[in-house]
Amino acid sequence: MKKFLLYLLLVNFTASAQISPSNITIARDSFGIPHVFAKTDPEVAYGIAWAHAEDDFETLQLVVLSGKAKLGTGIGKKGAEGDYVINLLRIRKTVDEQWNTLSPDFLALIKGYVAGLNAYAKAHPSAIKYKQAFPFDEKEYMTAVVFSIGLFCGIDQALPQILGGKVETIPGFNPQGSNAFAMNSVKTTTGESFLAINAHQPQEGPVAFYEAHLQSEQGWNMLGGLFPGGCLIFHGTNENLGWAHTVNYQDKIDVFQLEMNPANKNQYKFDGQWMNLEQDKAKLKVKGIPITIGKKIYWSKYGATLKTDKGVFALRVPATMDIKALEEWYRMNKAKNFTEFYKAVSITSLPMFNIMYADRYDTIFYISNGKMPRRNPDTKYNWKSTVPGNTSATLWTEFKPISELPQYINPSSGYLFNTNHSPFLATDTRNNLDRKKFDITDGYETYHNNRSQRVTELINSNKVDYTTFKKIKFDLQLPNELKYTYGIDSMLNLSVNDYPVLKDVITNFQGWDRKAITTSKGAAIFLLVYDYVAKKLGGTPARQLTKSESVETYQYVYDYMMQHFGKTDLVLGDIQKLVRGDDVRPAWGLPDVLAATYTAPYKDGMRKVNSGDAYICFVRYPKDGSLPIIESVNTFGASMHPDSPHYKDQMTMFQNQQTKPMTLDKQQVLKNAKSVYHPQ
Repeated sequence: MKKFLLYLLLVNFTASAQISPSNITIARDSFGIPHVFAKTDPEVAYGIAWAHAEDDFETLQLVVLSGKAKLGTGIGKKGAEGDYVINLLRIRKTVDEQWNTLSPDFLALIKGYVAGLNAYAKAHPSAIKYKQAFPFDEKEYMTAVVFSIGLFCGIDQALPQILGGKVETIPGFNPQGSNAFAMNSVKTTTGESFLAINAHQPQEGPVAFYEAHLQSEQGWNMLGGLFPGGCLIFHGTNENLGWAHTVNYQDKIDVFQLEMNPANKNQYKFDGQWMNLEQDKAKLKVKGIPITIGKKIYWSKYGATLKTDKGVFALRVPATMDIKALEEWYRMNKAKNFTEFYKAVSITSLPMFNIMYADRYDTIFYISNGKMPRRNPDTKYNWKSTVPGNTSATLWTEFKPISELPQYINPSSGYLFNTNHSPFLATDTRNNLDRKKFDITDGYETYHNNRSQRVTELINSNKVDYTTFKKIKFDLQLPNELKYTYGIDSMLNLSVNDYPVLKDVITNFQGWDRKAITTSKGAAIFLLVYDYVAKKLGGTPARQLTKSESVETYQYVYDYMMQHFGKTDLVLGDIQKLVRGDDVRPAWGLPDVLAATYTAPYKDGMRKVNSGDAYICFVRYPKDGSLPIIESVNTFGASMHPDSPHYKDQMTMFQNQQTKPMTLDKQQVLKNAKSVYHPQ
């Protein structure tokens, strides 16, 4: 007991002590990656806040504004819609109610981060673009974190189904999935464990990965990727273990329709009784509008409630009912072995993300993680659709323990992988889980996508060397059996001679080897086909294109190429570009190849890569127990400043699918650092 009380006193002293920047060292390597060293974890958090602000202060300010529910003051109407959602879901209220459930050492960590960002703002007033952002406090920071995680869990998709218009938050939020692979000595030729961390994210903006190395004298030594506003590493490796995240698509949000009282529009029926809706008003400030806009918000037993012309609906969102996700990540960061890591994940506050794990002890592990409610299994309720909101039979109030989530540890195959596909297809057929043994109301994925299908073609019974392991991740080949939502068999079987004007386009496409390389003519056509079909059929049930639709699509491609380029003899790199400032280069990749790219209109008919393959990190865990061997690459560079040498110094490596060596060794970092300084 005395030791425990002493621990609490020490922790509270750490939490309240003034951080001295002179105790914090930021070492920038040759690529400008920050390596932050300090005695305590809060000091390290202070340092990463400062370092990240040096590289991307504008994006960090938007994160801060979201925590204050003042995005509207910075970016206008779209930001105010995000502020409305924060109020609607009572995120700040939940933060206040659960604040005392956070551990003292974690509170000290976020206090250090907030202090670091506030200090940077105070020291650089001319860099503050959004005046409402600073100063900010720890509860505002946590509000931003819960809001961001809620968006990942699909709030921005559920609300439009109810309101009929897409909610906008911080510009650039558009997660596209990821890849993750783990192998142990059963599968690798070297006897090491391998881990591939491969985020498919926007290359810029609030969910673009930033690489950093964080090391304290309190047992924290972690390198990997974090989002703007992150006070720790979201996925990467420490000295003993590492993990990758991919987005999973189990049922994370429930929508309920309330039965309203015809005599009182603010009452709903629940278990035979009329209940009053709780009412409040969101006070929204919008840039350019001098007055505060009030918008009513409602709350029922089910949660946030919205009135529409089609009825009254409620959202129940596990992600916004628990504020400890970031603390769970903190425990994962500091785990020394699988037992400690599994204990961290068992907190089950992180409401989503597949977790792919490997360690120096030859353990590999995969779990389709989530904060899964215990729903009524009665088949009359379709939990993927709208559920009746008038009975306690549908009002879930508890969550499942980790033991009920799909997971694998050290399968006899020696490998695990996820590409945003089914957790029941994570390894070879002998070791895959039986989906019938898991609760159908959880809504787990049951399908292969193109990337997972391709992995099954690439991995066989042979052992895998490290070079081959990397090649799998960088693969640009679509599988033999395509897994897109809309089938294009009719395009591949169309008779060339029947369409003389389209002959070259049809011939180039039908002769395509399905490789997404920059010099491919077929890939250039498919890029335009994919965009056209997605716009034409998006949201409709999966099916094959008809013959007439195939002809129409070919005609679109022909017209597009002629209009913008004056010819059809084009390769993928002519149309698809990797763009950083005024540097425009041919880009490889297509949607849902392992080295994926997603694009948006650019100029002169070209399309700009805006998401897909982004932060990539490979880790090998040597058998002798020495530090992990790490190599990584990010799309462009560590800095968002065009005048910085690190604005695009990784761009050529990324384009060539090459990597740079990284290390967790403090002495090596300091020996080779290009600059070493304190955050002041």
